[in-house]
Amino acid sequence: MATEPKSDFLLISTRLLTILRKYAHGNLSIRTDKPGQYELTGPPTPRSRGKEMWLGAVRIGKRYVSYHIMTVYAFPDLLDGISPELKKRMQGKSCFNFTHMDEKLFNELDKLTELGFERFKK
Repeated sequence: MATEPKSDFLLISTRLLTILRKYAHGNLSIRTDKPGQYELTGPPTPRSRGKEMWLGAVRIGKRYVSYHIMTVYAFPDLLDGISPELKKRMQGKSCFNFTHMDEKLFNELDKLTELGFERFKK
């Protein structure tokens, strides 16, 4: 029997989705949009060897809500100016995990996402 996600996780997921969904237009498309999982992809590139580019995602897990932003993996210098608080939320090279609402960090993540997508377009 599957367990329901924590209500805080639904709030966190909804807030993070407002950041990522702003970019779901033009040549970017929604790959997955179901409860607990949202994925945004871009068109194939020579670097991706003809496969669609996975650009970002929001996923509700058992212990946290994850926000994936692949532009910081491709352009690691985007992380140079992030706050220590946001850095603490990082797991791996492109994932940020949250267990509670933190509007300050969400706003910072919003700006980081915007910078990343502007860089990606170039």
